[in-house]
Amino acid sequence: MYPNKSYVEHIAFYVKDIQWHIRFFQEALGMPMVRMEGVEEGSKQVWLLGGLQLIEDKRYAGNEGRMGHIAIMTEDLELALEEIYSWGCTQLPKGQNWVLLPEGLVLELIQAKADTVHQLLNMEVSYV
Repeated sequence: MYPNKSYVEHIAFYVKDIQWHIRFFQEALGMPMVRMEGVEEGSKQVWLLGGLQLIEDKRYAGNEGRMGHIAIMTEDLELALEEIYSWGCTQLPKGQNWVLLPEGLVLELIQAKADTVHQLLNMEVSYV
């Protein structure tokens, strides 16, 4: 059993119109862009404050976003991967830290910097 802690760092969704989604999350919810791939007008991927990654897929025809992966920040990447692979998960071609779970969920595991997981998990959150 993995003795350390982890948290969801970001969740990635495929969307057809990335520019609409960028505007929506920025203007309707105050979630500014923190990183983008390419130039803003032609960006195919963006990361918004709060852990949301949007990936443009013009071929997508669904009426809701399609999840790409869940990125998980963990205190000990090597130990976490050892535990994960003991559960029958499969390594993806992107690298050892990209994992396919048996029912199709994709995880991206990321090594946390010292004490960041502990600091984040100790934040007080108030739900109304």
